[in-house]
Amino acid sequence: MKNMYIPAEYEVVRSAELCTSCRLCEKQCANEVHKFDEKLGRMTADSSKCVNCHRCVCMCPTRALKIVKSDDTYKLNYNWPVQAMNEVYRQAGSGGVLLSSMGTPTENPIYFNKILVNASQVTNPPIDPLREPMETTVYLGKKDVEIKRDAQGRLKDNLPPQLRLTTPIMFSAMSYGSISYNAHEALARAAEELGIFYNTGEGGLHTDFYKYGRNTIVQVASGRFGVHEQYLMTAAAIEIKMGQGAKPGIGGHLPGMKISDDVSRTRMIPKGVDAISPAPHHDIYSIEDLRQLIYSLKEATAYTKPVIVKVAAVHNVAAIASGIARSGADIIAIDGYRGGTGAAPTRIRDNVGIPIELALAQVDERLRQEGIRDSVSIVVGGSIHSSADVVKAVALGADACYIGTAALLALGCHLCRSCQSGKCNWGIATQRPDLVKRLTPDEGKERLVNLVHAWTHEIQEMMGGMGINSIEALRGNRLMLRGVGLNETELRILGIKHAGE
Repeated sequence: MKNMYIPAEYEVVRSAELCTSCRLCEKQCANEVHKFDEKLGRMTADSSKCVNCHRCVCMCPTRALKIVKSDDTYKLNYNWPVQAMNEVYRQAGSGGVLLSSMGTPTENPIYFNKILVNASQVTNPPIDPLREPMETTVYLGKKDVEIKRDAQGRLKDNLPPQLRLTTPIMFSAMSYGSISYNAHEALARAAEELGIFYNTGEGGLHTDFYKYGRNTIVQVASGRFGVHEQYLMTAAAIEIKMGQGAKPGIGGHLPGMKISDDVSRTRMIPKGVDAISPAPHHDIYSIEDLRQLIYSLKEATAYTKPVIVKVAAVHNVAAIASGIARSGADIIAIDGYRGGTGAAPTRIRDNVGIPIELALAQVDERLRQEGIRDSVSIVVGGSIHSSADVVKAVALGADACYIGTAALLALGCHLCRSCQSGKCNWGIATQRPDLVKRLTPDEGKERLVNLVHAWTHEIQEMMGGMGINSIEALRGNRLMLRGVGLNETELRILGIKHAGE
């Protein structure tokens, strides 16, 4: 019973007429799905190992392959769907916690898809972004300082350290270890070219990437992996990770098979051993403790770098954000429950936390009510799918957005959700040298730059259609949003009216 048969989720279909037995699929599949049968003289496939990454389908020179949803399943039962049954079987056989990656695939509402953007037409005419300037530059950091002038009447620059973004988009925290060296390099180089920032995650910073420090946000998480003076001084900003959208209330987990020599040195941990960061920071049990760490980091870096505090979106996030704003943080990052991850307990990923749209609206409203909105900038993440989501997030109160999964898709990710296995066939979520080399940093950087340029152009077009010519004028402008198919409670939390009102 321990090795109970579980039907394959996907089935590899091979055309006997088109397949030439070139064995390229065999070479491309890290999961060992494809094999050449010497006796039969043809290729075979073990569909039980297939994760539907589509590498074989994309690389097949004769288009002989396709992957379909398997119809080999149990008797239909709406109360016990196939996935729930298979998960029970797996845990009964292993006694272990189920691990998953990327964002939750469950059918909970995506509120961005139920929000529409208003447009201007006559009394407040639209703006043509091709012929008139549109300002997408964003400055992240405290702005609640007194305006002062020098003897000549010129404004004094007395703002605390700021992060300057050419567009309200950043690459979110993805650690070296969870993603490959080449993926990390592509993100770093793209951030530099775009004039934005990428985040190291809790995995430290490889010495090869110190040269991108002006566009790097380094992270200080509960495990303190890779944290040292040079790491902090190299960065443009420091992020204290208190929580993550995909796994609120627990720490990080990097499976041991991903901890190579390079990752071991960068994280300053043993090779080949699971890296599990604790759920809490063991020196933070109150807002006062958090304040101490914030100012310790500012002191260590001579008050030259803004400090970000990252939290997961949970039901009391507005109160948490208020405390963080008063603790001295320059930026609050909020991560919604649909956010991606390299590895998380499946039950946590799919059942804990709240959507970023609801969390953001409540945080912005709370900080405005308390008169401290300018004391801190807000960055949000957690399944930002498109430029429209960025526009809606800014209108709900965000200063900028983190994108993670979208960035990985640009690099070639097919969302097969098997990052925790370390066998990413696209060279992204792996440390195997033969797989890592499949992702070329030059091409990866170019695709990331293309994505952000395209989104920025669309943001400008949407702003123009709204009659708005700057991101600052859009921030928190909920009058430009309308809901569709939302109930009164949802509309109240989001702070928007229903379409037609």
